[in-house]
Formats: sequence, C-alpha cells, structure tokens
Amino acid sequence: MSLVVLVIGCLLSGAVIGLLGGILGIGGGLIAIPALGLVLGMDQQLAQGTALVMVLPTVLMAVRKYNQQARIDLSVAAAGALSAMVCTWLGARWALGMDPVTLRRSFAVFLFCVGAFYVWQTWRKPRTAAGQGGGAQASAPTLKRRQAALLGALAGTLGGFFGVGGAVIAVPVMTAVYALRQAAAQALALTMIIPGACVALFTYARSGSTDWVVGGALAAGSLLLVPVGVRIAYRLPERGLRAAFAVMLFGTVALLLAEG
Repeated sequence: MSLVVLVIGCLLSGAVIGLLGGILGIGGGLIAIPALGLVLGMDQQLAQGTALVMVLPTVLMAVRKYNQQARIDLSVAAAGALSAMVCTWLGARWALGMDPVTLRRSFAVFLFCVGAFYVWQTWRKPRTAAGQGGGAQASAPTLKRRQAALLGALAGTLGGFFGVGGAVIAVPVMTAVYALRQAAAQALALTMIIPGACVALFTYARSGSTDWVVGGALAAGSLLLVPVGVRIAYRLPERGLRAAFAVMLFGTVALLLAEG
C-alpha cells in the first residue's frame, strides 16, 4: 500500500470515526483500535498507541464543543483528571508488558461487560436524570470532587491499560450512580481523561508502540466531523443515545474477536 493511499484512507476513516466519537463521547479510539488491527495488521499495543495519536486532539475538540452546548463542571473534572493522570501511567506500563492476544481478548471482555450494562440501563424503568426534577433526583448522590477522583483513578487505569476506555467506564457510572444525563456524562468523562491520554500517549510512544503517520492522518480526518457528532449527541433522545453506545460497544467486540 502506497503512502498516499494510506494517508487518504486514514483521512476518510478518521472522518467517520470522528463523527461517531463526537456522538458517543469516546474520542473514536474504541473504533480505531480493532480497525487498525484488522486492516493494517497492527498488534494490540501498536494499535492502542496509534489510536491515542488520534484520540488526544479529537477529545480536545469534542470537549470544547460539549462545553459550548452545556458548561462542564471544571472543578469536578480536574479532580478526576489528576487521579486519572497518575493511574494511566501504571495501566499503560502493565499493558505494554502483556501478550498482545491476551490484551486484545481482555479488551473484548471489558467492552462486552460495559455493553451488557448499557443494554440493561437503556431498557430498564427510566430514572429521572440530575437536573430534570422529580423524586429520583433527590435520591441520587451528587458527584463531588472526592468521588470524581476515585472515578478518575479507575478510568485512568483502564484508559492506560487499553489505550482508551477511561470514558467508557466513567460514563455508565455517572449515569447510573449519579443520574447524569448521557451527554453530560460523556462531556465530563472526556474532560477527565485529557491529562491521562497525554501520559498514555507519551508512555506508548516511548516504547515505540505508535505509528505517527497513520495516527496523524486519522486525527486530521477525525477533527473535521467531531463538531457535527457533538451536535447530534445533544439532539438524540436519552434512550437512543445510550442504545447507540451499546451497539457501538458490541460492534467493537465483534471486530476484536474477528482478529482471532
């Protein structure tokens, strides 16, 4: 495959990934990782490191657009980001020492479990989200800085271990435990993972597990449609957005298993 064809293919693929990442609040990394393994034959660590090259600028753009739609609580996000940053390095070092097949299968199991939770959450009896009024709001605990720090530690560890995934675990916790709306949880989770994503990218790059040409082209394409995806996310109904998140997770699991 020539370099020109590779770059054009990555730009187009990045645009699609950016659109989906903007809608689902995941930065597109979950989709890129199995695609890089299937199409370009990258091992799991290289795919995760390359996806991070795309994820970081995409997440920055997505957070900016989410914040324009509804203000993000930066004090809560900062508390989560600080603990995530420390734990991301530990998760990344752990992942780089693992067998690639074992790491890929672990990633698939993790995403399947989160996807199954989303199916349950989407079709259970609706619960009033925070800020919507009603009795459920009074019974839901408030996400404060201490809780955000604990959640950030979990998200950071998983984000470093799988290259991405911190937002994937943080979002359902915020919606189920703290009754945040899906779009608000996606915005806050993405804000929390930014410093950790920087640490993870540095750690993977230092070990040689990044392809900057592929990752850079994916990032350039992704940035084109992230704003469109964010606007769509705020216009989708709550249940529809959660269902789309679950479908994306199960689709990613299928791609990971297709690699063998």
